[in-house]
Amino acid sequence: MSPRTTTLLIVLIAAALGSWYLARSDKPAEIDTLEFDSRYSGYYLKSARILGTDTDGSLLYEIEAAHAEQQSKDRIEFTEVRIRYSPDAEIPWIVHADEATLREGSPRIALRGHVRAVGTGENDQDTEIRTQYLELDPERFVAETDERVQIRIGARSLTATGMLASLNDNKVELKSNVRGKIAP
Repeated sequence: MSPRTTTLLIVLIAAALGSWYLARSDKPAEIDTLEFDSRYSGYYLKSARILGTDTDGSLLYEIEAAHAEQQSKDRIEFTEVRIRYSPDAEIPWIVHADEATLREGSPRIALRGHVRAVGTGENDQDTEIRTQYLELDPERFVAETDERVQIRIGARSLTATGMLASLNDNKVELKSNVRGKIAP
């Protein structure tokens, strides 16, 4: 073996040992010992669909949202929300909102931003309720707000401050500052 070949062989062995030493890193062991940070323990969903059931387990309503994210252990935030009742429930109302909050242990859904509830009445005239904030209890079929609300039934229009609506009875109680425009 020539001195040149011996030198080349020694350099190659040194390079192989050096790359092996650098490749065996302790990084996985460090990652395994990192503490769990509970700030990131929630979940998020795109094109979310959440089903609500009644006492016997049959479908009562569904919440559809473009995005749903668990903000804390007991709170879920939704964006671009639509809530509608099951056809079997015979509640002809659909509720839309920019955002919604659902809290564990509370039956109410807090809806915010361009809230619009549309229901078909007995005369096939749509009733439309608009407000910026609405609390919906889908299991009791109740919608309530203390904010300004506008109600349209055909060509008729009413505005008020505060409202309590029973969606299964198609009854609306306006709380104060009621103003209206009734066309013949």
